[in-house]
Formats: sequence, C-alpha cells, structure tokens
Amino acid sequence: MSLPNVLPNKYEEQLANKASHIAGDFAEFNLPELELFRSQPEHYRMRAEFHVWHEGEHCYYRMFDPQSKKPFEVTDFPSGSTTINRLMMPLMEAIIASQQLKKRLFQVEFLTTQTREALVSLIYHRQLDEHWQQEARELQAQLGIRIIGRARKQKLVLDQDYVTETLNVNGRLFYYTQMENSFTQPNAGVNEQMLAWAGRAAKAITQSTSSDLLELYCGNGNFTCVLAGYFNKVLATEIAKTSVHSARENFRLNGVENVTIARLSSEELTQAMNKERAFRRLSDIDLDSYCFSTILVDPPRAGLDSGTEKLVQSFDNILYISCNPQTLKQNLSTICQTHKVAKAALFDQFPYTHHAEMGVYLIRR
Repeated sequence: MSLPNVLPNKYEEQLANKASHIAGDFAEFNLPELELFRSQPEHYRMRAEFHVWHEGEHCYYRMFDPQSKKPFEVTDFPSGSTTINRLMMPLMEAIIASQQLKKRLFQVEFLTTQTREALVSLIYHRQLDEHWQQEARELQAQLGIRIIGRARKQKLVLDQDYVTETLNVNGRLFYYTQMENSFTQPNAGVNEQMLAWAGRAAKAITQSTSSDLLELYCGNGNFTCVLAGYFNKVLATEIAKTSVHSARENFRLNGVENVTIARLSSEELTQAMNKERAFRRLSDIDLDSYCFSTILVDPPRAGLDSGTEKLVQSFDNILYISCNPQTLKQNLSTICQTHKVAKAALFDQFPYTHHAEMGVYLIRR
C-alpha cells in the first residue's frame, strides 16, 4: 500500500491552514504579507528511507502509519520522486531473488535528482564481501543506478557516493554534488523557489551599494552558489567536513570564485568576529578585509544561540532561513529589538505535515 497521508486534492487546503497558523503565530512581529511557495502535490521528495522486514524468504519495505503507529507494507510512495517510485519494486524483487543481497538487509535509502540520477544505499546487519559486491554490481547495471553497501564500520562504494542535482534558479542552472548520508534539501522544487527568493532579496540589497556577505551554516553551498554572484566577496562557515568538501566542489561546478569557506561553528565564528579568540583555521583569512553588510543564517532546528543573535544584530541586512518556526520566533524576539521584518515567506518543503520552512529578510530599524 502507499502512504495514507498524501492527499493531492487536499493540498491547497492544508497549505492555507499552515499559512494561517504561521501568520497567527507571528502576529506580534507585524509581518508583511506572507509569501507562499507551493510544493508539487505529489512526487516532491528526492530522498526516502525504508525499513526492510523479513518473513521467511519474502521481504518488503515497511513503514509506520503516523496516526495508528502500526507497521504496513509499502509498494509505492506518492510523496517520493518519480524515480524512487520507478525503482522501488524492481529493486525489491531483485533483492528477494538474491540470498547475497537479501541476507540481514534492514534498510534501504534512496537519493535521487530531478535529472533522474539515483543512488541507493543497502544497509546490513552483517559484513559484506566480494560475493555481495559481484551481485550488487550486476543489480547496479541492471537498474542503471549507483549502489552503496553499508554495515557496521564498513562502506562499500561500487561506483561513486554522490549524485549531481541540477536546480533552475531565476532562469540559471546550478549544479550540486549531493553526498550519500549527508544533508540535502529534500524537496528540490521548493528548494529552487527558496533560492530564487533569497536571490531576489540579495539583488535588492546590493542594487544601491556593493558589499560582502557572511554566511553561517552554509552546508554544501546550497545558498552560497546562488548568492555569491550578488556580492564582492563571501565568507561562509560550516562545521561538517563532508559538507565543506561538497561546498568546495559545488563552487567549482558553478564557477564561483569569490567565496572563502572556513570550518567553524557559529559560536567559534562569533568569537573570532568579536576578537575574543584566534583560530588556526582562520590564519589565512583576514576578517578585517571584508566589508560586510549582510548575513545569511540557515541554522539547525535549535536556532541561533544568544551570542550568534548578537552577532546577527550587528549587520544591516539579515536573511534568516528557518526549518523550525518556534526557534525562529524566539530569535526574532531578540533580533526585532534592532531590526524589522521586510519580507517573510513560507516554503512548503514538507506538505501534509505540520513542518514549515520559513524565510525572513530583516533590515535595521
């Protein structure tokens, strides 16, 4: 069966309810009219992961009903990309037919792109050997996909451990290496709209004066590649090594040459900007050479810590992308003491759920 909560004919209703809830929850900040950015009603998720359940010689994808919490067999996945749905059952049929591929397999993860690339991770409760590799290679060729085998302290890459996504942002194509087992935006169509919104804000900021951008939590350079074209120089920070590696590759893919990336947490960057502490990772970077007017933050669900809030308030222009409206609201209680919200947006990354991705553009009062 397919997931029960995807109801395309109810999409506009659920989006209106979500937008109404957000507008009410943020009423104290006198937000301008909330810009709504819609998802496709179906086939919007580029990633998916499924548990594998075994019954005798048979096995199948299993998920849990979000309402009843009861497990059920999954044969299609309407919220998943068309590529995920095309591959799901042929992949499972091949797994069932092979003792090597089936034995102690407990999870399957899909990572796909809008150009129909697919990377499939098969995750096991046993170590994998050359016999597994041989059958996995045959399956990889049969389905036209890339396969990775994972087990405890083991990762077998048969071909490559990434896909390359193509995003159309304000009429320009951007290319992104997306690594297996690393964070990427799950809804590519909404991500395109989110990047376009941020790009329009950056264009408005820099029309009157040229300046530099500071970006915290840059990840794989998702926003950086788009916004770099509007600023003289960009200093971006990210703590995860794999994301830093991906970001540098994405800068290369997109011809971005005015970005310097530093592997620092937001707390460390705040200490460096306040000259409270020196970091060897900044030894080749002259912070005083930047003329920052704008900061972009895209923090994890915990939002900004108090020190980063104060850092953000020192900038004339703030672009804040939030995956958690509750922590955004908490941060705005402080930030809006010095700034006001000029633009606000709701990006429906996760239709049919209570989750909301937001963007706010703030300017100094």
